[in-house]
Amino acid sequence: MTATEYGVRQDFPGIKRAAAFFGDLIDREGARSVLEIGAGANPTLSPDDGMRYVLNDVDEVELAKAGPGYATLLGDVSAPGWQAGEQFDFIFSRMVNEHVADGATYYGNIFRALRPGGLTVHCFSTLYAFPFVVNRLLPESVSHVVLDKTKPRDEEHHGKFKAYYSWSRGPTPRNIANFERLGFVVERYNGYFGHGYYGLRAPWLQSLERAKSRFLAKHPNPYLTAYAMVQLRRPAD
Repeated sequence: MTATEYGVRQDFPGIKRAAAFFGDLIDREGARSVLEIGAGANPTLSPDDGMRYVLNDVDEVELAKAGPGYATLLGDVSAPGWQAGEQFDFIFSRMVNEHVADGATYYGNIFRALRPGGLTVHCFSTLYAFPFVVNRLLPESVSHVVLDKTKPRDEEHHGKFKAYYSWSRGPTPRNIANFERLGFVVERYNGYFGHGYYGLRAPWLQSLERAKSRFLAKHPNPYLTAYAMVQLRRPAD
């Protein structure tokens, strides 16, 4: 039985609280080998001599931005036939999976890269929150301009990458079944409502968004989440 909870954007552990959230899970699991997918220029954790912490990215330039002291693994985890070359106790990502074009291949590769009994945890944005629907439908050149106007970012370390939202949904029955078909045990699947994209440019809209988020957290619909966190276990052999 999958444990599911709902909350608002501020409860989402994938951004500001990511280091503590993932660090606590790694400690709980007693993981000695950890892979962070899509870490690139922004690894979540610091190098730790007490465990093997490997950063993955598809772009060698992005990996180089992480700085010295990290083990790295260049490659596209969502590519057919991708192999890590080893198995890990714990695999995680944050704000990466919405950029994956083929969720089935991606999570299937992760399953094989986990040791039996290992855990993989992911935090990502989801359809069908309004800004992410717009991001999915608009041409990339247009969505880049819109994002820069609504939420400017440091392009060197927080670049804009194309989003596909394959398997990036809240805890819907269909998505839970997708993970189970690959062999995972879906231990926890949380959904979070609301976003901050109206911000200071439209404060009245942001106030309405906060009110809507609080309402949905009390009366949740998994199809209306803006963010999600999923914990998947590869069963022990």
